[in-house]
Amino acid sequence: MTRPAAVRVLLADDEPLARTGVRAILATDPGIEVVAEAADGHEAVELARRHRPDVAVLDIRMPKADGIEALAAVRRSVPGVRAVMLTTFGEDDYILRALSGGAAGFLVKAGEPEELLAGVRAVAEGAAYLSPKVAARVVAHLAASEAGAAAGRRSTARARVGELTPREREVLAHLGAGRSNAQIARRLRVVEGTVKAHVSSILAGLGVDNRAAAAVVAHESGLVPAPR
Repeated sequence: MTRPAAVRVLLADDEPLARTGVRAILATDPGIEVVAEAADGHEAVELARRHRPDVAVLDIRMPKADGIEALAAVRRSVPGVRAVMLTTFGEDDYILRALSGGAAGFLVKAGEPEELLAGVRAVAEGAAYLSPKVAARVVAHLAASEAGAAAGRRSTARARVGELTPREREVLAHLGAGRSNAQIARRLRVVEGTVKAHVSSILAGLGVDNRAAAAVVAHESGLVPAPR
């Protein structure tokens, strides 16, 4: 049996020790290969053009061009690359900008190694992956961004989710948990094409552009349990 091709990863972080740590974690998975490393946003864009990785793991804060600017440039020049953003606490505004910019995954730098591997794998397979801690921060920040609007935002999210069909809500819950179409299909015992059709309908029904944004709505509505 032919072994599946490894997920090719570009790693960008201005801190050498951070890069070393992330690279070491990724190296524990034989199905993941780090093909290039960048120390700033400009270098990340250049290396993405040169190596055309499957996934770019980008630190949100970097010199010359931050992760969000690098994400935009990579998406313009190498549209097939999917991005996982590395963040620390206190960078909520950056996370929201990256979400709007099309990032597919968000991970906390101080998170568990298994979460990094799961996030890269999920994003490579076409899923959106929000670290539970990041999802909680995003939801909390959205609520706090408009004084006294937390209940209103939750109510709006629940109403939007409530307009979906029961099957769409089930799919959305799995999507919010970071599962790919293939994983959702296996859990629901349907073909992957059916899940893909449900996801397209969910995005249209929620009025969002991508899976990561849909995942935020899933968390905000309470469809995905909050992390403990």
